[in-house]
Amino acid sequence: MNTLKNDLLLRTLRGEKTERTPVWMMRQAGRYLPDYRVLREKYSFFERCQNPELATEITIQPVEQVGVDAAIIFSDILVVPQAMGMEVQLIESKGPLLPDPIQSMADLDRLVLPDVEERLGYVFDALRLTKRRLAGRVPLIGFAGAPWTLLCYMVQGKGSKTFDEAKAFCYTQPKAAHRLLQMITDTTIAYLRGQVAAGADVVQIFDSWGGLLGPDDFEQLSLQYIRQIVTALKDEVLTIVFAKGAWHSLENMAATGANGLGIDWCIRPQMARELAGPRVALQGNFDPAKLLSPIPVIEKEVRAMLDAFAGGPHIANLGHGILPNVPVENAIAFVETVKNYQYEPAR
Repeated sequence: MNTLKNDLLLRTLRGEKTERTPVWMMRQAGRYLPDYRVLREKYSFFERCQNPELATEITIQPVEQVGVDAAIIFSDILVVPQAMGMEVQLIESKGPLLPDPIQSMADLDRLVLPDVEERLGYVFDALRLTKRRLAGRVPLIGFAGAPWTLLCYMVQGKGSKTFDEAKAFCYTQPKAAHRLLQMITDTTIAYLRGQVAAGADVVQIFDSWGGLLGPDDFEQLSLQYIRQIVTALKDEVLTIVFAKGAWHSLENMAATGANGLGIDWCIRPQMARELAGPRVALQGNFDPAKLLSPIPVIEKEVRAMLDAFAGGPHIANLGHGILPNVPVENAIAFVETVKNYQYEPAR
């Protein structure tokens, strides 16, 4: 069944030996690519997401232009709150706005557990079309936001550095918070199952705001719901969990059975490996801002990162999404340095 010409990512996630480290970049389909910016001038954000032709074109751009080892479907984590009945606006260069946020148990009655085929079928159409157009060149990654991260937006109503209102909601109305988290979890499981059926080879769960929680709250408000998602999917598809800043819980995240764990640049690879154990693939952890360095510096820093991860399964990636002002040639230098890296022979 597997006709992939490049299955490095899948083999790494399965813990198999590979001839080199696979490489892709979070937010690789997007703002730093001139061809994407042309489409952004013509179509609104949700037009780009909801039109399978456009989403496919954007998904494949970095495969052809930067040379990454995987494609990740062009979409957004906030399509899930949208499918659950919330209004979501995405304002260019300002970020998301949910004008009617959740503030009480009564507000949860406005939400629906959607029929994912009906509400999110456009994502599945884009995955099927992308899979055809990729024609086995590289694997295709699907994704969703972690329930805690989605709650942050659904309660706060907009982006925030601290999400105080979202946290206050959880601490003052725990019953409502856990009901909302369970609704998001159930929707996300159905949504990711649909992505797998449409051709996703791997799925990644993005917990962008996991690092705002201490270890106990992370378990209660985030990880117990991520665990449900990983458990529901792990016999169907390879899974990666990326909880930015929540490195304190890497050991517990590894115990979910996820195949890969994303880490940011604020933890040393050696420490991440000690916490996560020997088997799980670690993904990361290059600081995206370093891609603004001169190319020789990028090459040197990438090699240092790969040296630090040597000896365990690793997927080269950034510790967060690529910045919009990164020159394309710098992104290419990142990818090419990984591809040309020679493992030091074991002494």
